[in-house]
Amino acid sequence: MDDALRWHYDIKIGKTIKSLEKNGFQTFYAKTKETAAKEILDIIPPNALVGVGGSITIRELGIIEALSKRGNKVADHWQSGLSPEELIMIRRQQLTSDVFLTSSNAVTEDGKLINVDGVGNRVAAMIFGPKKVIVVAAINKIVKDLDAAINRVNNVASPMNAKRLNCKTPCIITGYCTDCESPDRICSVTTIISRKPSLTDFTIMLVGEELGY
Repeated sequence: MDDALRWHYDIKIGKTIKSLEKNGFQTFYAKTKETAAKEILDIIPPNALVGVGGSITIRELGIIEALSKRGNKVADHWQSGLSPEELIMIRRQQLTSDVFLTSSNAVTEDGKLINVDGVGNRVAAMIFGPKKVIVVAAINKIVKDLDAAINRVNNVASPMNAKRLNCKTPCIITGYCTDCESPDRICSVTTIISRKPSLTDFTIMLVGEELGY
C-alpha cells in the first residue's frame, strides 16, 4: 500500500478508535484481513455457538470456514438450500448465540455504528441477546459523522446489497435509495448505536483495508 494512503488510513482509524473507546466499545485494529481473522479466532472459544449476521465483510475474512473446521457450531442463514422455516430458526439461534459476528454499514469518526436491515435480525442481535458481539468494520466503512453515515447507507451499502440479492427495488436502477414501497425493500429498520449497550459484551475490530459494501 502507498505510504501516503497508509498514513491517511492510520490517522482516520486512530481517531475513530479513540471515539469508540470513549463510547465504551472494546476496540482493536488489524492492518489486514488475515490479521483480523486470526485475532477474531483467538477471541472466540472453540466450543462457542457463533451466529453470523448477513455480511459480505465477514465472508471475505474466510472466518466462517475456519470456525467450522475447528469445530464451532455456526448459525449462518446464508447457507444454500435452507427452507423458510430453517432460515427463521437460524436467525433466532443468532439472537441467543455465544458470539455474534457481523459488520456495520457505517462507523463514524465520533464513535457511532449505523446499520440498516430488512428483517432486523442482524441489528437486533447487535444490541442485546448474544453473550458477545464482534463487529468487523473495514476502512471503507468509516465516515465523518451521522449525516455521512446515512448517505453511505443510502447511496452505497443498500443499493449494492439490493443488487447482490436481485431485489426488485428502484435503487438497483438508480443506484441510490428512494424510500421505496417495494415488497423486496431491504431498508426497513435503522439503528444508531451511540454507545456500548450496557448489558452487551461488545468488541469492534477495525481493518486497515477495504472489505464488504
